[in-house]
Amino acid sequence: MIKGLQYRYFNKNFFAGVFGNILEWYDFAIFGFLTPIISQLFFPKEDHLVAILMIYGVFATGYLMRPLGGILFGYIGDKQGRKLALQTSMIMMAVPTVLIGFIPTYEELGIYATILLIILRMLQGLSVGGELMGSISYLVEIAPPNKKHFYGSFTLFSAVGGLLLGSTVVTILSSILGDEVMSLWGWRVPFIGGLFIFFFGLWLRKGMDESPAFLVKKEQSQKLYKSPFQEVIKTMFKKILRLFALISVATVSSYTLLVWMPTYMGDILTPPIENALLITTLSMVIVILVLPLSGYISDIYGGVKVFKISCIALALLSYPLFLMINQHDFWMALIAQFIFAIISGFIQGPLPAIMATIFPTNLRYTGMGLGYNTATALLGGTTPMIATLIIQMTGSLVMPAFYLILFAFISFIAL
Repeated sequence: MIKGLQYRYFNKNFFAGVFGNILEWYDFAIFGFLTPIISQLFFPKEDHLVAILMIYGVFATGYLMRPLGGILFGYIGDKQGRKLALQTSMIMMAVPTVLIGFIPTYEELGIYATILLIILRMLQGLSVGGELMGSISYLVEIAPPNKKHFYGSFTLFSAVGGLLLGSTVVTILSSILGDEVMSLWGWRVPFIGGLFIFFFGLWLRKGMDESPAFLVKKEQSQKLYKSPFQEVIKTMFKKILRLFALISVATVSSYTLLVWMPTYMGDILTPPIENALLITTLSMVIVILVLPLSGYISDIYGGVKVFKISCIALALLSYPLFLMINQHDFWMALIAQFIFAIISGFIQGPLPAIMATIFPTNLRYTGMGLGYNTATALLGGTTPMIATLIIQMTGSLVMPAFYLILFAFISFIAL
């Protein structure tokens, strides 16, 4: 019965899981892309550098809230169902996103404007902490038996797609309105636009069906725990640690590639590489294209094998690729970044299905949420800072390569 449901559910439920995730990550990402403007509007202007640091602190709170979001939505998802958890996360992301577009600035409301911004950002972090794990649980559970890696790869495909959508919207809006208008009111448009995104996403998710695997567990009510969080901590803590180690390479490599590299190429290297942001945007496109291919290949040859080979490739090629980027040539940097992007895509592609198999259905949402969100909060948010500190402490521009090699080794062993 479940197998039949999985095939019948492909269209409607697949798109609800995938596109809902895109919309969630768009909402979460535009805050980061508009950081330079928001820092000037919501913090005292006496010291611009302090304002930037403070707004990045607010940006980081979104990541620090993600493990709590994993616990909260893990409880809903493992107790009440994937559908309700995904619908709730959509609402919890849309409301604070739209409100950010309407709140007064520091000049108008003083410190209360800053406090409101922090609270809304924290709510965003809670939401996204439950969204991705819910999407993974749902899509892997509705996938046909021979398509689980392929379906799972679309969860990260949609997350990167949301980042790319947010970047594109902000870039186009900035080019049309100009810096002055963006600072006056244009920055609010992407946030308020989240209202239309919300209605579309909620419409998609209202029509989705519950995961067949969860329904089976629900029928066997004794298999649903009163407190999934307590049960996971009590019986599966080692699995959470293993998951943390397993996904560390994906977290560190993706944040190096998509977050830190523009700073590395544009601000740290001397002379800088021109069009560093363009290189990163194109690399993001490569990752998006590679992810489903990686999932497809993993269904044929096995996700564990694809992941191990990708970790080895990252360990062997990180140092030479950094040397290529350090040639200060646009085309050399572009080729190196594309190779990084391909490896990153093949690392991430099989991960969702591998993660889902670590935990049983009735504890999957909570277990993945704890392991994944903790790793992202601790490793993702710190990677740009650590990579920069490594260069500062050693004086070597290629030393961050060894940081990547370290985590490639850790994840290989964990698997």
